[in-house]
Amino acid sequence: MVEMEMVYEGQLHCQAKHGPSGTLISTDAPRDNMGRGEAFSPTDLVAAALGTCILTTMGIVAQRNNIDMAGATAKVTKEMLALPVRRIGKIGVTIHMPRKMSEDDQRRLESAAQMCPVKQSLHQDVEIPITFVWG
Repeated sequence: MVEMEMVYEGQLHCQAKHGPSGTLISTDAPRDNMGRGEAFSPTDLVAAALGTCILTTMGIVAQRNNIDMAGATAKVTKEMLALPVRRIGKIGVTIHMPRKMSEDDQRRLESAAQMCPVKQSLHQDVEIPITFVWG
């Protein structure tokens, strides 16, 4: 179990504290929903969590299989829906791998990306296309 604490600071700003490390994250409502967009919005954090989770899960598989994926990057785009309720509709993820790999290693890493815990935790109505660019 990991404990985190959040405080509402007013003006649609919040601060979250990660219990184990003490790291702080600030949030703000997005400009299209009454905020100033001065920090990650809560739904931005969901999208960022997905991208970092995919890279981390791939990294675990890479370490287990002696695959060098240092320098891999993820680009995430988040699209909101307004109806019937405001929610995340789509999170597109593009993974750029710095070098080509064997087909077996590519398959291992692509499979790992699909199994990332954040992806598995998101509702099935959220579209999550993942694109890989090798080398």
